[in-house]
Amino acid sequence: MTTTATNEAIGMRAVVRARYGPPDVLRLEEVAKPSPADDEVLVRVRATSVNPVDWYGLTGTPYVARAMMGFFKPKSELFGDDFAGVVEAVGRDVTDFRPGDEVFGGTSGAFAEYVAVGDGFGPKPANLTFEEAAAVPVAALTALQGLRDQGQLRPGQEVLINGASGGVGTFAVQIAKALGAQVTAVCSTRNVELVRSLGADHVIDYTREDFTRSGRRYDLLLDVAGSKSWSKCRRVLNPQATLVMVGAPKGNRLLGPLGHFVRVRLAAVRGSQKAVFFIAKLNRSDLGILRELLESGKVKPVVERRYDLGEIADALRYLGEGHAQGKLVITLRCRAARR
Repeated sequence: MTTTATNEAIGMRAVVRARYGPPDVLRLEEVAKPSPADDEVLVRVRATSVNPVDWYGLTGTPYVARAMMGFFKPKSELFGDDFAGVVEAVGRDVTDFRPGDEVFGGTSGAFAEYVAVGDGFGPKPANLTFEEAAAVPVAALTALQGLRDQGQLRPGQEVLINGASGGVGTFAVQIAKALGAQVTAVCSTRNVELVRSLGADHVIDYTREDFTRSGRRYDLLLDVAGSKSWSKCRRVLNPQATLVMVGAPKGNRLLGPLGHFVRVRLAAVRGSQKAVFFIAKLNRSDLGILRELLESGKVKPVVERRYDLGEIADALRYLGEGHAQGKLVITLRCRAARR
């Protein structure tokens, strides 16, 4: 393994939760520093960001998801996904990265000073800061894969994005435009100008207008908010259109947002219009596509607030309120290396 420092017996700071609960259960503690496997790199994390999936991992809801997360307590005390940082060490089989390379991506346990990662990362966009790059992976990949793969979006098509001002939504507006679509975005009054500045052709303020009664029809509805039933959504869909479900209200503690996804999916079984739900997959190829879009200026991250690692409970608390504009980013202050 090629390294820039000796890793043995060195700890790191990480945000941990020994049990499920509200943000108050989080602790910033010293834990063992990971060592990269032969096909992995060790990254010193410079920034990370929070996503709705982190809220569910924190609270342990919905209960049905505990089959994967751990039923009575988390299988791992570490959590978090997004990261941007600098390669500190590489495994013996890694030939395309070297210590000192700036990278971004996603892996479990990213609310920490170091992560070991084998896939799901790539070179950081050169024009972004670490904080901006950390805002990208999960949210932007969800938007890209939802529009391109699940929605089969083609140039010239009409796309409606319900919930356009959050992390996924702000990326979705820009990516849909980059793919050549005509974009209608749905958001609240305070976010209308932001969403318009991202390139939306039309903006609907949901506090003043019900988009399902607009009379306009779309080829694709990317639903980040999950605020409407299938019977209402299908009124604005063309005969062969697709509804791609990305998010939904928190729902009950047993099923959470899954309840909404299941109801819509079952209701849409018959008919020519489709409703699909998916979970984004972190991969180097799509991160490369995003890097090109970011470096070209066609897409840019929207960061509303910045926190330090010790303030991550505040970030998740604000995220849990459901009104975050764009992304919430966590900055990790560099500490002197210990040998």
